[in-house]
Amino acid sequence: MTFARKLAAEAIGTALLLATVVGSGIMADSLAAGNNAVALLGNTAATGAMLYVLITLLGPISGAQFNPAVTMLLAPKADKIPYIIVQIVAAIAGVMIAHIMFGLDPMQVSNKARIGPAQWFSEVVATFGLLMTIIIGIRHKPEAVPALVAMWVVAGYWFTSSTSFANPAVTIARALSDTFAGIRPDGVLGFIIAQLIGATLAFYVSRWLIGPEEAKA
Repeated sequence: MTFARKLAAEAIGTALLLATVVGSGIMADSLAAGNNAVALLGNTAATGAMLYVLITLLGPISGAQFNPAVTMLLAPKADKIPYIIVQIVAAIAGVMIAHIMFGLDPMQVSNKARIGPAQWFSEVVATFGLLMTIIIGIRHKPEAVPALVAMWVVAGYWFTSSTSFANPAVTIARALSDTFAGIRPDGVLGFIIAQLIGATLAFYVSRWLIGPEEAKA
């Protein structure tokens, strides 16, 4: 598999993921008549379904990382920077695609506040669980990883106060959407720091749980 194809797979997957997150948020919010629980349910279902599809289809090509926190810890050294750049750019493109599909301004700035210790801690937990799911899933049940990741994200939407962004590229891109899925720019840095802490903790805890020899296998 050529490196260009890997980058293309990461770009397509990340863009489609963000188009789904933001687009389903817009659709759910418009149909829910002010019921945030119903809107979140629609947003959750679409995101989980799309994650399963994208990881299943693109995992064999690029690893279907779509997430700088995953790439920083699990990708080969030579792949890290190109993957992360592509993920961030594609995430922003995906948000713009969603806006265009719903007749909105392509580039916006979010006014939705997501800030404070409870939400930052939620992002630590959400990202910890996501990385643990990926690392241990790859080792013990690789064929189930698409479903495992999708189910973790679906659960995370509901049991965390932050609705489980768990992804720096997603966080940056969603700051550019003044919709249901948005995050105000002043909340981005706190989310990303929390995500990197959670990812790093998961990396070491997961490797300890499966043992150093198994982690290398």
